[in-house]
Amino acid sequence: MPSSNRSRTAAAGIQSNRGAAGWIRLFYKQRQLQTMALLGVAWILIFNYIPMYGILIAFKNFSIIKSVSEAPWAGFEHFRAFLEDENLLPVIRNTLGMSLLKLVIGFPLPILFALFLNELRSVRFKKTVQTISYLPHFLSWVILGGILSTWLADTGLINKLLEGLGLLREPVAFLAEPAYFWGIVVSTDIWKELGWSAIIYLAAIAGVSPELYEAATMDGAGRFQKMRAITLPSIKGTITILFILAISGVLNSNFDQILVLRNSLNESASNVIDVYVYHMGIANSRFSYATAVGLIKSVIALGLLLGANYVTKRFNQTSLF
Repeated sequence: MPSSNRSRTAAAGIQSNRGAAGWIRLFYKQRQLQTMALLGVAWILIFNYIPMYGILIAFKNFSIIKSVSEAPWAGFEHFRAFLEDENLLPVIRNTLGMSLLKLVIGFPLPILFALFLNELRSVRFKKTVQTISYLPHFLSWVILGGILSTWLADTGLINKLLEGLGLLREPVAFLAEPAYFWGIVVSTDIWKELGWSAIIYLAAIAGVSPELYEAATMDGAGRFQKMRAITLPSIKGTITILFILAISGVLNSNFDQILVLRNSLNESASNVIDVYVYHMGIANSRFSYATAVGLIKSVIALGLLLGANYVTKRFNQTSLF
């Protein structure tokens, strides 16, 4: 080997050793932060990636008396069975119906709430309103389900209030009527999450430069004009990212909420994909079938995420990736 090549090889080796030593020193200096990051990576690997091995169940006739590897292959039998199931259309209709209502009504409301909350002059009143609005978020749906079941009963608070206002002549058992179920789910979800969802928009609004508002004030702009011309464009990126995530979660129907509010009387309006998978997999022990349905849902959600990301990136120049 020529001496020049040997010199370059030796220099590259020294540089590599210095680089490795530098990384080790940097890791040691940041050991607290790196440990926290590694714990997060370990959590993702253990609870998100390793369980993906269970996807094989969707392509097998799995039973609890055999391991996944021992179960016989079934191919796409369970996927075909779901697509031919008579419950497919009602389940899809209920899932999309409630999710789209939450998206159309529930997505803009936290933005509007954050905009108006930001305009309050009294800091004490603003903090009080914000605290009251996000307190329901910290109550589980198990607790709220019991409260709502009492309020919505034919002798409950809602009936008494509506009768007192002259809006009802006879009491109505709201949770026993399928026609009211979608409205109850959407309205209670908004009530529970409105204040909490607004926090991220308030944080984004706090990052807007005060100089922009001062310049707009000098130009004679009013509050609504400032919202439209300064605040909304400044938080457009945050709104877009959250909208993409909301689109990808259209097939999610808040399993906890549906499970505590549903009953045999409103089953025709409350049977959504998550509840259907739960009953098929747990109650009926059709593990492979339930896994296949869940996999179909995940693939569609991935497609929605990629599609929404592409559209927003093309028309709004903002995207997740």
